[in-house]
Amino acid sequence: MDTTSPMNWISNVVRPKIRSFLRRETPENLWIKCPDSGQLVFHKDVEANQYVIPGSDYHMRMVATARLKSMFDDGQYEDIALPDVPVDPLKFRDEKRYVDRLKDARAKTGSTDAVKVGHGMVEGTPLTIGVQDFDFMGGSLGMAAGEAVIKGLETAVDRRTPFVMFAASGGARMQEGMFSLMQMPRTTVAVQRLRAAKLPYIVVLTNPTTGGVTASYAMLGDIHIAEPGALIGFAGPRVIEQTIREKLPEGFQRAEYLREHGMVDMVVHRHEMKATVARLCRLLTKPQPVAA
Repeated sequence: MDTTSPMNWISNVVRPKIRSFLRRETPENLWIKCPDSGQLVFHKDVEANQYVIPGSDYHMRMVATARLKSMFDDGQYEDIALPDVPVDPLKFRDEKRYVDRLKDARAKTGSTDAVKVGHGMVEGTPLTIGVQDFDFMGGSLGMAAGEAVIKGLETAVDRRTPFVMFAASGGARMQEGMFSLMQMPRTTVAVQRLRAAKLPYIVVLTNPTTGGVTASYAMLGDIHIAEPGALIGFAGPRVIEQTIREKLPEGFQRAEYLREHGMVDMVVHRHEMKATVARLCRLLTKPQPVAA
């Protein structure tokens, strides 16, 4: 004998089926909200526009693979193999284990760590490019990222190409302690090797570039380019205000402010980045005329 009441049957079976029939399954990332204007934009439109919001011209973050494809001719490049490093040398744990954080970041981004390096042609000019992915643990600089930057610089020296670094980072990776801080002088030495080989080093500062990355290879370029509106600095503006107990100027640490005050050479729209970088590389590698 069925003891289920009609009301339970309606509540447990009929209503969920009606709701599932009426509800449209909508992907979570179908629309993107512009952080600047609040405008809702179709994700595919933003992706097709190199992650620049069409209405406000706000520059969204780009993942490393998308950035590399946007720079190299026909989106084709050689993915440079990067050195392996010890995982979790300090056996670090805060709210969760560091190894678990790495697994989550790798699953989210599809990358092994925060920096990828590619080699290929940019408007017919051979180029080596490193890209820092902020989506991977805030683009933090650890041993793997440091080795990747060094490998990119060494590849440029070996293949006699300029090196372009797209920086995006919250700073050093705290879970690796001193091993992370050691990457600052190590990458600096690698930049000097590139300079000794008389090859150009161009840094593109994207939003945000802060901390130990700013204190090392991100500010050692022959030319510094910034994307519009990028936050660039060592400490954040709130920390500075609390330290000096003064209100900072409008737009402080933004790309345009830094260009006006001499810390950045130029601010370049993402749509013009490939052409600008290629033009600079051609200019900096052009053979000097031999005196008669």
